[in-house]
Amino acid sequence: MRFGISNLSIIPLRSEASDRSEMTSQLIFGEHYKIIENQKKWSKIQVAHDNYVGWISNNQVHEIDIDEFERLEKEIPTLTTDILDIIEGNFHQPIVIGSVLPFFKSDHALINNKMYKFTGNKTQGFSQKKHLITNALIFLNAPYLWGGRTPFGIDCSGFTQIIYRLQGIKIPRDAYQQINLGNKINENNHKEEGDLAFFENKNGRIVHVGIVMSDNQIIHASGKVRIDKLDTKGIFNSELQTYTHKLHSINKII
Repeated sequence: MRFGISNLSIIPLRSEASDRSEMTSQLIFGEHYKIIENQKKWSKIQVAHDNYVGWISNNQVHEIDIDEFERLEKEIPTLTTDILDIIEGNFHQPIVIGSVLPFFKSDHALINNKMYKFTGNKTQGFSQKKHLITNALIFLNAPYLWGGRTPFGIDCSGFTQIIYRLQGIKIPRDAYQQINLGNKINENNHKEEGDLAFFENKNGRIVHVGIVMSDNQIIHASGKVRIDKLDTKGIFNSELQTYTHKLHSINKII
């Protein structure tokens, strides 16, 4: 078994070993993974923090040894919390919110014995649930991008995943997986800020997720990260004057 880590700001994760294949997710700086299959130009990987599987280009693979991988697995990750920041290795490199700072100590992260200086804001998770909404608002108006996980493009479940990760909580990548977490809220008036609301299509399949806010509002990625009204029927878009998503359930994760 071989192992790797992202030393680039953003790496596309694709469903097949081709540049033409759809992007299903992204690796961001400092996220580590297992290499489970290798081809001439592509590697199939399994992301460590959520077990998501996909293909990345071999010219974006940065290998680490098993000892470093296992130490990363035991570490409580330190994540960046500003929408965009700079990390200094041999050169200045932009990194996005939620980037991981491996083995962070004394303003330095360490990847493969290479030091990266970082003096920005960071966290290992917030103790108060209110920070979920504070961090979610950082992404407001970020464009929707299928498979995206950054403020430069993000999808609905990538949005909820990164917000919960900033809270110090790992959740799966996709909405149909996230719905299996926590406890379902049976009464609508028992929902709280930070709960996850799930939405279904006409076949009952979970196709959307967002984060509950106060005053019967929801923040979610649909076209862009936006705030809309939420009621027992679903999401009401005041700009379009119509319901855009049918409510399935609301889950309390924390």
